[in-house]
Amino acid sequence: MANPKVHVKKGDTVLVITGKDAGKKGKILEVQPKKSRVIVEGMNIVKRHTKPTQAAPQGGIVEKEAAMASSNVMLFCPKCNKPTKIAKKEMPNGAFLRQCKHCGEVFEK
Repeated sequence: MANPKVHVKKGDTVLVITGKDAGKKGKILEVQPKKSRVIVEGMNIVKRHTKPTQAAPQGGIVEKEAAMASSNVMLFCPKCNKPTKIAKKEMPNGAFLRQCKHCGEVFEK
């Protein structure tokens, strides 16, 4: 199997396009390319029952973000305020930049 790729990176703002959080925007906290999954801030909240530990002596039910399929999110362009696909722009040194298909905004830092 080839190396899996994900169309978003950590720190990107994305729009959830399907599932229980459809229509909400959030920031990518973690990308898991081997599983094609992403964790988005404030989305796909699940309840986790935890035993008491030294770090959390109370234990109990903790709410946290769970991973979701990367196909369920779409990169969001802050300039044109729309969800967008990515266009690749080649630089003279051979590297590629990610660019908005609508307005041409470059997403790289």
